[in-house]
This record gives sequence, structure tokens and C-alpha cells, in this order.
Amino acid sequence: MSWEENVRTVVPYTAGEQPNKADMVKLNTNECPYPPAPGVERAAAGLDYRQLRLYPDPDTGVLTKVLAEYYHVKPEQVFVGVGSDDVLSMAFMTFFNGPLPVLFPDVTYSFYDVWAQLHGIPYKTCALDENWHICPRDYRQPNGGVVFPNPNAPTGLLEDLGTVEEIVAANRDVVVIVDEAYVDFGGVSALPLLKKYDNLLVVQTFSKSRAMAGMRIGFCIGSEKMIRYLQDVKFSFNSYTMNLPAQILGAEAVRDDAYFKETTARIVATRERVKGELKKLGFSFPDSSANFIFATHGHIPAERIFRALREADIYVRYWNKPRISNYLRITIGTEEQMERLLDFLKKYVDKNRKIC
Repeated sequence: MSWEENVRTVVPYTAGEQPNKADMVKLNTNECPYPPAPGVERAAAGLDYRQLRLYPDPDTGVLTKVLAEYYHVKPEQVFVGVGSDDVLSMAFMTFFNGPLPVLFPDVTYSFYDVWAQLHGIPYKTCALDENWHICPRDYRQPNGGVVFPNPNAPTGLLEDLGTVEEIVAANRDVVVIVDEAYVDFGGVSALPLLKKYDNLLVVQTFSKSRAMAGMRIGFCIGSEKMIRYLQDVKFSFNSYTMNLPAQILGAEAVRDDAYFKETTARIVATRERVKGELKKLGFSFPDSSANFIFATHGHIPAERIFRALREADIYVRYWNKPRISNYLRITIGTEEQMERLLDFLKKYVDKNRKIC
């Protein structure tokens, strides 16, 4: 008998490529192109390194309180984790323990099936319609829980609050997780529904709109009972999940609301301009409410464009997967970064038009 017979094997999540070149344009991992809030920089400069000899607050009290105040909920309704991936994994582990399959879309965040396999959770995917929208009736079948992003990834499409509520209301006997990683770029949060539904968990992240992917901060908001269950699992797994600098700097990011709104507005404005330019070049895409565009070209294969961009040190995301193998996910960067992308695409499309 080999020790390998007792190894848990899973197909891991594949993250976006992380190149490190001086003159590259990195538009493949949906990071914020702008720095964190000025208050974050000031707080980082004022950190007392001597405090690092002590364990951080296991309850993440400072950050939890700031989040509760910002979103007008009780601190007991907030759970903080090391990025929203950590929060989602904990939620899978906590709430999806029944014999029935967890439901999520067929085209969605590709970590969901990884967590399901890792934690031994049965799951079933529900196909998005021909316009990339969720079909609420698909979530009326017997299930052990529901999870979906809104806006969706990688499509960027937003489901209206009525659709979200229809799914939550139809599944009162299980937990429904709405993953709002991109909601700050034009979405409508499901948080108001928490007043009506104690089976709803809303997950958000600091990695996109708050420009702090490097600090790994995520959180969720739900009923007090739901958060207590999550805390029990967390403290059974690792009491000190979030380091001290992340707690302090995260709180500062939330406090500077003016900078947050200014930055997200800049990204949205750039996104809308780039949509128009891409249409002129023959691209089509769902109407994104996220910080990226999910685009396909009328006659040039996505993989060919992806490889050409990569050779020019312009990185976007491509998946060779069913239904999306002819699409590119393009993160919205600075105006300068997007101009470089568009300049390349204009020349590339024109060159391929002549060849055709």
C-alpha cells in the first residue's frame, strides 16, 4: 500500500497569469489599476512593527466594526476572512453539508466546483441562457444550497434584485450565497434582502474596488445566527486568520468613502468608453456591470487574439472551456493601459481584415 492512496486529489483552481515585466499591460486578473486610498498609505507608514510580535485580534474587531457601520448592520452580522475566497470556502464548509447537490451556473467563477470537490460536496451546474443570464426556474429543483456571483464572472452581467430575490425566496430551506465581488462597479447589492431572508449570505471583497488584492481581505454579511455558525467553523480551523496590518489598513480603506467612489467611477467611465471602441473593431460582449469586459470578435478567434496580445506584453484572460472558448475577459485598466490595448487591437484587426 502506498501513502498516495490516502491523498485527497482535486483539480486545482487556475489563477490568472502573474507576469512581472517592466513595460507590460496587465489586464488579466481584475485588479484595480489605481492605488489604495491615501489613508491606507498613511496608516501603513505609521504601523508599529513591534506589535507584530503579538497575535492579531481573532475577532477582527476594528475592521468588523467599520464594515458594520458602513453597511448599516450589526457587527454580529459581519464575518471577515483572508480574501473573499477564504470566506466562500468557509461558507461552503459550514453550510453545504447535505446529501443534495449545491447549484451554481455553468459559466461562473471557476473556484466553486474546486471547493465543492475539496470539501466533498455534491454539486450541479445550471446553464445560463443564450444571453448569459441565470434562469431562476432552474433553482427551484431540490438542492443543498445555491451560490452565484452578481454581477457574474466572467460575463460581467448583472441580475436584477427581483431575480435574486426569486431565487432566495424559492430556497428558504437552504443557504443562498450571492458573491458580490464586482457589485461596486454598477451593480445593485442584495444586502437589503437580509431584512427579509435569514438564509441569505452576501459576500464581498477588497481586492477589486478597494484596490487591496495584495492584502487579502474579504467579508460577508448575513443573519446573526448564520455568522455565528461561520465563526464556529473559523475558530475550529484557525483562530488568527487575518494579520494585524490587514485589519488596520482594511479599516482605513473603508473609511475613505470619497476616494472609493471616485476610483470606481473612473473605472466605470473607462469601461463604457472602451465598450464603444471595441464595438467599432467588430467585438461584441454582454453589457458588463463589472470591472472587465467579456468580449468576442466577429471573425478572429479569441485564442489567436489572446496569443498575439501576449506576445506584445498585453495580458488578458482566456479559457479553453465549453461555451466561452471564443471569448476574452479584459480587465479595465488605466486610460493609458486601455489605449495601448486599443491601439494594438486596431492594427491587429485591420491586418487580419486585409488578410481575409
